Amino acid sequence: MRAILGRRSLRFVFAANVISMLGSGMNAAAVAWYILEATHSEMALGTFAVLQTLPAMLMLPFTGVIIDREDRRRLVMWLDALRAIVILAVAILAIRGHVKVWQLYLMNTLVAAGFWMFWPTITALIQELTPEGQFVQANTFLLAGIQGGWLIAGSVVGFMYNHIGLGGVLLIDFSTYLVSFLCYFAVRKGRHIVLRPAELRADIRAAETQFERFWREMREGLHFLGDHRAVVLLGTSWALFLGAMITGVVVTPSLSERIFHAGAAGYGWLNAGWGTGAFLSALYAPQVIAFVGGRRSMAFSMALLAVCAVCAPVSHWLVAGMLIYGAMGSARGVGGIAMNTSLMEMVPPHLMGRVQNTFYFFGTFLQLVLALAVGAVAHNVSLVAAFAILACVYGFAFVAASWPVGSAAQVETVGITE
Repeated sequence: MRAILGRRSLRFVFAANVISMLGSGMNAAAVAWYILEATHSEMALGTFAVLQTLPAMLMLPFTGVIIDREDRRRLVMWLDALRAIVILAVAILAIRGHVKVWQLYLMNTLVAAGFWMFWPTITALIQELTPEGQFVQANTFLLAGIQGGWLIAGSVVGFMYNHIGLGGVLLIDFSTYLVSFLCYFAVRKGRHIVLRPAELRADIRAAETQFERFWREMREGLHFLGDHRAVVLLGTSWALFLGAMITGVVVTPSLSERIFHAGAAGYGWLNAGWGTGAFLSALYAPQVIAFVGGRRSMAFSMALLAVCAVCAPVSHWLVAGMLIYGAMGSARGVGGIAMNTSLMEMVPPHLMGRVQNTFYFFGTFLQLVLALAVGAVAHNVSLVAAFAILACVYGFAFVAASWPVGSAAQVETVGITE
């Protein structure tokens, strides 16, 4: 742990994520609650979640090549700056009392476009900055930072929303993007890219057009997956987990409103429960992964998420709901660290963006389907049935993580500085 914290670049990355997630967590909760208050419809929240996936469906097949070509620190800084501008514009509208639901949908779509490029980029950047053999520790600190910010956000957003409104919450989110930008600016100097293996003769590369080079690089990622069954199963479990987890925004506000009758404050407490569980998991996730192994850690985490998804809408008491969400957050923490670590160990750095984006693409496609289905079921049938759908998806993630595979070879690569 000390070796990780002793690296200046990683300290700034982790600090940026704590601060960024504080604002993003408050933004997500406040916007979801505002939409539910304005429309009184889970279908509207389903639309809200669907719009998060549309940019991903368009961008993910292509942005992996960009992530693997360019300086990942600079990409993250651009993404933070652009999202900050969008959020500031809507914050001003909200403060003046002129914000409309469609404007929140548009903001969500644009910010999601940055989100779906940000997370593959930051994971690839951390892989690049972390010494070999310390990926578990690096991912543990990453998760602790993310969930630490989410924990603070979940604990206060319900109360702050009642006092400063949507506009105030969005202004806080804008300020966190500015601080995050400065943290990434301090990570390192110069342009850094990842060295690629010399797979083609220089004369062949010189004869390629930019279009031909782009498509060849996309095919490289698919060929890698075709040769590594263990990575495919890991990515399948990750995609299922991602789709179900993000779709939770469709049903969690209604769980607070319809089951616990606790309003925005109850929604904040549920988010705080999730964030607490995920944050505390950073204290024991490395030991769990070392004791039972990465794949078993993933499988057990997905099984626990499935059980909790079944129990949440029948718990009836807010305290019980908070404890269930705490257990889900803990499972998310251990499973997420194990998944990210396994990817970093199994995927070469020069392919990390393309491989991750393949799984993000399928995860977001699943989210698109789930958001519509879960929103419709929650609105027209029951919350219990909606949560049962999410439990089934986590169950499939358990199967994928448990499926027997052979050992996967690791590929060694190094980075260069220009």
